[in-house]
Parts: sequence; C-alpha cells; structure tokens
Amino acid sequence: MKRIAILGSTGSIGTQALDVVRMHPDEFEVEVLVANRSIELLIAQAREFRPNAVVIADETLYPTLKEALADEPIKVYAGAKSIEQIVGMSTIDIVLVALVGFSGLRPTLAAIEAGKTIALANKETLVVGGEIVMAAAAKKRVAILPVDSEHSAIFQCLNGERHLTPKRLILTASGGPFRGYTAKQLEKVTPQDALKNPNWSMGAKVTIDSASLMNKGLESIEARWLFDMAPEKIDIVVHPQSVIHSMVEYSDGSVKAQLATPDMRLPIQYALTFPNRMPSPIEPLDFMKYKTLTFEEPNKELFRNLPIALDSIKRGGNAPCIMNGANEIAVAEFLKGNVSFLQMPDIIEETLSKCNFVKHPSLDDYFETDKEARRIAKEAIEVL
Repeated sequence: MKRIAILGSTGSIGTQALDVVRMHPDEFEVEVLVANRSIELLIAQAREFRPNAVVIADETLYPTLKEALADEPIKVYAGAKSIEQIVGMSTIDIVLVALVGFSGLRPTLAAIEAGKTIALANKETLVVGGEIVMAAAAKKRVAILPVDSEHSAIFQCLNGERHLTPKRLILTASGGPFRGYTAKQLEKVTPQDALKNPNWSMGAKVTIDSASLMNKGLESIEARWLFDMAPEKIDIVVHPQSVIHSMVEYSDGSVKAQLATPDMRLPIQYALTFPNRMPSPIEPLDFMKYKTLTFEEPNKELFRNLPIALDSIKRGGNAPCIMNGANEIAVAEFLKGNVSFLQMPDIIEETLSKCNFVKHPSLDDYFETDKEARRIAKEAIEVL
C-alpha cells in the first residue's frame, strides 16, 4: 500500500484525492492530513481515514482540533513549521501538495529533502521557485508527478518518448466563463459570475485564475520547469469542450494528445498510482456527445493576465514570484468585491513595475520578494 500525506485535504483537490482513496482502499493508506482552516471537515476526514497525524495551519484552531480528536489515536499538530516537519515522516511514501498558492513552496522543498515522491497540484510552487525546486528534486532523485490535468496530459504523452525532445507543448484552456465577452461586458462581471467554470469543479482561487486566463500563464511557467522546455516552445489554445487536456508535438510533425471526460479524479489517481493505471469510476468519454472539437486563440488583449504571466517567465529572476504574489492579493480582493475583474491586471502590472527585481534569486530572496509584492499590491489597491 502507498502511504499518502495530503497537504490541503479539505480543498477541491484534497477532497477528490480522498475520493480516489475510497475507490481503492487496498492500494492507499492516508498517513497525514493537512488543512488551513476548514476544521470541521478536517475532523470528519480524520475520523473516517484515521491517519497517523493531522495538522491545522491556523494555530488558533489547535485547541479545538485537539479536543475534537481526543478520543482518537491521532497525533495533532498546528502551524506552518509543523507542516514542513511532518512531511519527513518515515511512514510517508508520497506527498500530495494541494495547498493553495505560495504556501506550498516550503513544504514541497521539505518533502523533497526527505526523499518523498511528490504529487504536485500546487502550480505556484514551480511558478515561484521552479529552478530551486527542480534542482533539489534532481539532487535527491525525487520524482515530481504532475496533478494538474494539463501537465498530467503532457506527462502521459511523453511516456515512452523520453529519449526524444518535444518540438512543442500545447496547453489547452476551456476559456473560462467569460470566453467571447467584450471589455464592456467584463466591466460588470461579479465574483459569483467568475466562479462558474463551464467544465471543471475547482477551488475559488484556481477558478478565478481560470476566468482571467492567469491559470494558463501559471501553467505555462509550471510546464517550463516540469518538462525543461523553453518558454517559446509552449503554446496555449482555447478548447471549450475540455476533452483534450493537452498535447505534445514531436519533430516529425506527430502530435500526441490525452483525452478524457473532464474530471480531476483521473489525473489525481494517475499521479498516485504511477506507473500503473487502475480502474476509475469517471464517466467514459462519449464521442457521440462531443462530435465537434473546436480550438481558438486566447484573447490576450482582453485577458491581460495571460501575457503578463508569460512575460514574467521571459524576464526571469524573481519576476514570476512578484507576479504571483500580486495576483494572489488581486484575486483575494476581487473575491471580496474590493476590486473589479479588469482591475486585477492593473494591480499586477503596478506591482511588477515597483517591486525590486533580482536576476538570480536565492530561496530567501523569493520569500522577501513575496512579502514585498503583496505589500505593493495592497498599496496599489488602496489608491484605485
């Protein structure tokens, strides 16, 4: 049995990962569950799966969690440091990193240092510190298995072709709920509108990023590091049906694609069971339902977050870290109703123009950059 630590067990990816565990109880054992603040769900998960340990990131909730699980033989911890320490437990085989945003970087590095296989669902870890993370994984000979549907698709298309260098990686995008909108229409959209993704069930932050196309920018940066591809060899196409999850083009002109019904449990299961494939209860792909598959260019003029993200990886250094920190603040404030949809790229651009640029950042530089970017983004919002 594979013993799993799920960082972010109460989020969208974490809850679907536990669905996969329920499907294959003889294959997986939940060793650790980690949540940010969703304490009631964490308690319910702990009682169902009876892990060795649970961690709540918000330390103020520790007494409540400790008391609630007092009758269970489960160790209870709290705080960011505990998350970093617990991933090194000798009883863990694979760490699923499904934390939201920048918070995934340190635990991922700690798990790599401990020699654990990483199932990565936190793209910001590679957006911010891709060079450091991939170097650490290479040094420790740790596998990083992608969980995002697009990167899982590319990973699957590359299997058996590893001795070849792909000519091009092609990431597909649903286009989000505002595909085809005009600038005038986008001026009036609400957070509730943006949270209605047409094909995928995701957490709030990822869903907003999908609506703004920032998610494709982040995924391009992640793909750059995961697959060691130059940014100019990574393309994005809008594919509204979300049946083709991504593609790889080879030097002979052949293009391999991975197709499946849109369901995140499939890439989650593939990462957790790799190199094996196992039965899955997801709905089989009905080609009669999808008689037409369409593709179009993303609208980079209207959805400016995408070119902003792509420019940041071309600039290099700590620019993606600046962009990511500003975006996390912009998304959070949009969800609160404090900024409009079209103001988010303005905030990110303002932050990129003012934040200190570091060409060759260290790990400490990334954390300082993140703090500075968030401060500058908040100041930009105050004067909107």
